[in-house]
Amino acid sequence: MHAGLLRYFPILDWGRSYGRVTFANDLMAAVIVTIMLIPQSLAYALLAGLPAEAGLYASIVPILLYAVFGTSRALAVGPVAVVSLMTAASLSDIADQGTMGYAVAALSLAALSGVMLLAMGLMRLGFLANFLSHPVIAGFITASGLLIAASQLKHVFGIPAAGHNLPEIIGSLVSGLPQTNPATLAIGVSATGFLFWVRKGLKPALRGIGVGPRAADVLTKAGPVAAVVVTTLLVWGLDLGNGDLQANPVQIVGHVPASLPPFTLPDLSLDLLSQLLLPAALISVIGFVESISVAQTLAAKRRQRVDPDQELIGLGAANLGAAFTGGFPVTGGFSRSVVNFDAGAATPAAGAFTAIGLAVAALAFTPLIHDLPKATLAATIIVAVLGLVDVSILRRSWAYSKADFAAVLGTILLTLGLGVEVGVSAGVGLSILLHLYKTSRPHVAEVGRVPGTEHFRNILRHRVETVPSILTLRIDESLYFANARYLEDIIQTRVAQDKAIDHVILQCSAINDIDLSALESLEEIMHRLSEMKVQLHLSEVKGPVMDRLERGDFLDQLTGRVFLSQHEAMMALTPRPDPQEPQKPNTRPLQIVGGTEP
Repeated sequence: MHAGLLRYFPILDWGRSYGRVTFANDLMAAVIVTIMLIPQSLAYALLAGLPAEAGLYASIVPILLYAVFGTSRALAVGPVAVVSLMTAASLSDIADQGTMGYAVAALSLAALSGVMLLAMGLMRLGFLANFLSHPVIAGFITASGLLIAASQLKHVFGIPAAGHNLPEIIGSLVSGLPQTNPATLAIGVSATGFLFWVRKGLKPALRGIGVGPRAADVLTKAGPVAAVVVTTLLVWGLDLGNGDLQANPVQIVGHVPASLPPFTLPDLSLDLLSQLLLPAALISVIGFVESISVAQTLAAKRRQRVDPDQELIGLGAANLGAAFTGGFPVTGGFSRSVVNFDAGAATPAAGAFTAIGLAVAALAFTPLIHDLPKATLAATIIVAVLGLVDVSILRRSWAYSKADFAAVLGTILLTLGLGVEVGVSAGVGLSILLHLYKTSRPHVAEVGRVPGTEHFRNILRHRVETVPSILTLRIDESLYFANARYLEDIIQTRVAQDKAIDHVILQCSAINDIDLSALESLEEIMHRLSEMKVQLHLSEVKGPVMDRLERGDFLDQLTGRVFLSQHEAMMALTPRPDPQEPQKPNTRPLQIVGGTEP
């Protein structure tokens, strides 16, 4: 029972050794992350098509719940750019932005996502995230970053624009350019330029005038807050957001209620849930992959462990918290988590302290952001998401694997051309197809013995000894339904070409599993070889694979033998030389060839 509690409530583990030094580190990290998160949470709510306060609400209770159930010591949970964009895309066909129906649908989306994540965690399905290949995820995030940045240009220019994919967004922006608001454009461009400079140039400048490293780091993280304060004061001082005085005022955040997150109820009607089912699944998968990638990367730096299944539970609880407190779907954010880690966060308590800071901000500071221009929030989003864009993935995947390149390029083009839902669905499909393609055509090498050793290597890459009557094939993949027929064809073709072959040895050192379809194919291979008066042998079969083979009658029908090692097989099957006519093993010359053969 104690072990079960520790598994489902990690706070009971790290909380036992919580001390004064840890408290000081967590508190400092919380201060820095809170400063960074206030403008980000407001901006991501805007990106999701929700009121600004929803961003604050989505960053308070979810963080507290993750602190109880999560296993990462540095992950910062809350609204993130990609999930916010997916939220807007998912709800656009259900309700109009700014309506109560839209906000309730966002709550329902968070609730559904939370239930899915929680169920996956309880069923220990964290491994499902492995079906999304890293290149495909990188391509999707890159395309999403470009889409997000493009979608925010309407706020920078102060023009009406819409669209769920890049062609629609660009077309809408071009048609709206004549309505550009000069004051909004000046604010948006200035804020964007300033924030880009803050990321690269502020810290070196501060260090150059003698500011300490810790202070310089805090001031750099507070750069977006400075942009918020200055532009808000500018709009307030010049009354640029007053629609009564100006025909084309600067768009501002407006009234934000000064309150803690309210208790809200999602709409659980079957009609709405059926519309949100697929978007919730996609948001859950993408959010979990992004979160677990960040969590495991940061944990490795401190030799800590992150439990993927418990992370699902932590994120599920966080999303359920968002659903009942006026928020929208959340996950672990890359930039915030890195800042949290670098600032010295030692436990999830840093997130709890961040939640307290945000609660204070929601109560005391929201009246101060009434005149905050949306152009500044758009600049915050643009600068944040462009850091996610990694165009180099195309060059690297092209150089390494043309199949991976095709998957990355396809994901990027589909996301940009058809929208995030199609893009992420295509990414999942391409990841699975890529896996099936690679494993359905496993690398099969004909091997021979390296002279003077007991090692066997590919005859196309090494100078090796072979025996004309023995064909040894090393199969570099587990055998299952998708590649079993491929192995049949290779063996049939090779044996048919060489009438001298009397024995075929399958070197199974790389085979971790043989499913029933592959077993039936092995039986078919054995029968075909038997008709050609060729015996089938196995060597270096792993214990778990042998255990499964022994459950059936394949080994009883095997025309050859099962050898412990390939060397033992060669020694037993090599014809004995006739003393009257000495024979030597056939030595293949070294051939250097290209390709993918290991």
